[in-house]
Amino acid sequence: MIEALNQAERADALDTLAEWDYDEARDAITRSFTFENFAEAFAFMTQVALFAEKADHHPEWSNVYNRVDILLTTHDAGGLSASDIDLAGRIDALVD
Repeated sequence: MIEALNQAERADALDTLAEWDYDEARDAITRSFTFENFAEAFAFMTQVALFAEKADHHPEWSNVYNRVDILLTTHDAGGLSASDIDLAGRIDALVD
């Protein structure tokens, strides 16, 4: 079973994810992405879905036209885990 990050691990991990915001109430990280249009947003979501499926770790997300909002937390661990940090890094690499 995956374990939630402790406070020090979480702080270190968040230092590497400058564009992500920490949601203390959910022990999760969030980020919003804006694209030129729906097709670009959907293509991005497709790439993220492939990463997520391969890792067996799936985001909570929503899409409205050109915007994609993502929340990452590990429900089985009861909060933020290394799996979330890894997926966030993969997502960031898609847009950088």
